[in-house]
Amino acid sequence: MGRKVLLFLIVGLLGAWYLYTPLPANTEQPWTLMSMEACLKTGLNLMLLAEQLGISHFMTINNFFLSFLETPPTSDEYLTVVDTTFHNIPVRVYVPKQKSKTLRRGIFFIHGGGWFFGSAAFSDFDNLSRQTAHRLDAVVISTNYRLVPQHHFPAQFEDVYNSLRWFLSQDVLQEYGVDPKRIGVSGDSAGANLATAVVQQLQHDQDVKVKVKVQALIVPALQTLDFDLPSYRENAHYPVLNRWLMVRVWSEYFTTDRSLEKAMSINQHVPVHSAHLLQFVNWSSLLPERFRKGHIHKKPTFGSSALANKYPGFLDVRAAPLLANDTQLSDLPQTYVLTCQHDILRDDGVMYVTRLRNAGVPVTHDHIENGFHGFISDRLKVGARIQNQYINWLSENL
Repeated sequence: MGRKVLLFLIVGLLGAWYLYTPLPANTEQPWTLMSMEACLKTGLNLMLLAEQLGISHFMTINNFFLSFLETPPTSDEYLTVVDTTFHNIPVRVYVPKQKSKTLRRGIFFIHGGGWFFGSAAFSDFDNLSRQTAHRLDAVVISTNYRLVPQHHFPAQFEDVYNSLRWFLSQDVLQEYGVDPKRIGVSGDSAGANLATAVVQQLQHDQDVKVKVKVQALIVPALQTLDFDLPSYRENAHYPVLNRWLMVRVWSEYFTTDRSLEKAMSINQHVPVHSAHLLQFVNWSSLLPERFRKGHIHKKPTFGSSALANKYPGFLDVRAAPLLANDTQLSDLPQTYVLTCQHDILRDDGVMYVTRLRNAGVPVTHDHIENGFHGFISDRLKVGARIQNQYINWLSENL
């Protein structure tokens, strides 16, 4: 009997140790968050083990299992939902059933998932698009794009850009009853990266006559030059996105060659001939004092030019839109940026807010003091608030 009790205690202690994750004091629903993180950590470790055994790339395995969380295009009493293609890119379209006497707002949404998982059919993104279409009486286009590791940059950017251009054509807007003067582009995480990049390019595309009115960026990933920002230091081990995973995701966006990941992990991947780009990600001048407090800025150590020559994508403004110069930023539309305090990508978004304001672009910045990355869903209270703030801003400004 004594041995069974001891074994039970040992198993219980090990379980508690595995489940427990140190969290900030202002965390809501901490045990729910820790349970979610434990599940994510377990899945990631199993997939990494499979990768080490040579079974498959861990991102491919991850995407396979998460595909079971996809939902069919189910219409309901409020919306007609269909899967179709725009320029051969799969999209999911949400159209309100109630007849409208005027043209509706249009929202082009780009899902997150680190460029390697997720889709418009993913349950969280499907729910967000439904809520947005219903509450705003708007037509929502939720686009897919090719995924890592089978496809690398610029495939994802090209898919989203081609899909957006298709949507903005007069014939398509007329087909869905969308007002060409009330169109917004939005995205979450990697999707916010793509949203930022395509809107930047769209503004200078003379072949596209319809421009977007607003852009909404939820916890965006915007730069590849400096992985030693204060937010990377403070949130290196917090859920849901730790520093190791973010660096791996960024490097895989460009190549499966792990040498780029290694260089990024020690912040020695920027070649000296690209030193002029560091001004656009210099957090010592771009972050407000509250985010700089207690941190000392260190210039990245320059790396070999061989990696940049082999994988130039990480220096491309279409992958790292924070690298756009002030002239490129000055004519961007009204912008919404939402950042979370306990998110490794926090400072990317905050720096973009500063740069946009300096360029004269009207910006609304919502900062969630007790927020973590990737919670734009109603599974947690903070996620529901993020979702509401995003939809409310669109309602007021689009």
